Amino acid sequence: MTRFALDVRVGPRTLDMARQLVASVAMCCRSLTDRLLVLIDNHLPYPQAILDVFGRLMHRRRKRGRGRKKYPALKPPPNLLVGVVEKVRSKTGKVLKVKARRLFGSMKRITWWIRRLHLGRRVNTAHVERLNGTMRGHQARLARRTRSGSRLDAALQWSLSLWRDLYNWVWPHGSLIPMHRDATTPAMAMGLAEGLWTARRYAEYPVHVSDLQRQDRAERRNNLLESALDKYLRKKALPTS
Repeated sequence: MTRFALDVRVGPRTLDMARQLVASVAMCCRSLTDRLLVLIDNHLPYPQAILDVFGRLMHRRRKRGRGRKKYPALKPPPNLLVGVVEKVRSKTGKVLKVKARRLFGSMKRITWWIRRLHLGRRVNTAHVERLNGTMRGHQARLARRTRSGSRLDAALQWSLSLWRDLYNWVWPHGSLIPMHRDATTPAMAMGLAEGLWTARRYAEYPVHVSDLQRQDRAERRNNLLESALDKYLRKKALPTS
């Protein structure tokens, strides 16, 4: 476990926002064929967003051996395991109970990987909720009933991006100390840094990204955001004389 925060985004909880977050996860994977465990809440756009990014194009089975293939659809790959934490609420919005269910993959395999990765003993989103609490404690802009709110989404996004980098590279995480026996940041647990960074080192660290690298990263993200079904149904341009 590294506690490394991949992406923090500002905006409404829509399908496009969910697809952007899932694409950020996919860009950090070495290969889309590797084993992947995803734990989410019962936010409605998440299943479709996960299928759009990780789903494979498969034709449905025909009842008879002859005839045209059925309309293709997106199916989850066998290496994808997704567990869902569902909160049952009353009419007034009070949480009555919390249920766990599987979305993709078997519950037995999901539970086995959760225990192996030391994420608990059952499907949960406690680590993400803890990160949200830490973020709200460090960011006055996100505190409830505050006078320090942001009027511009861009300003809040820049502030959260800076907080994410400091969280990953500068601040040691308390839950990583018993595992590594020393003050450890999420970047050190990921093997991206050899020691603790100071805020000055982070500010003075040279970062030079060429236009070609930016274009390549944008093309990779756009390729992930376009589902396999959209690529299959994409209309070809007609030749012009």
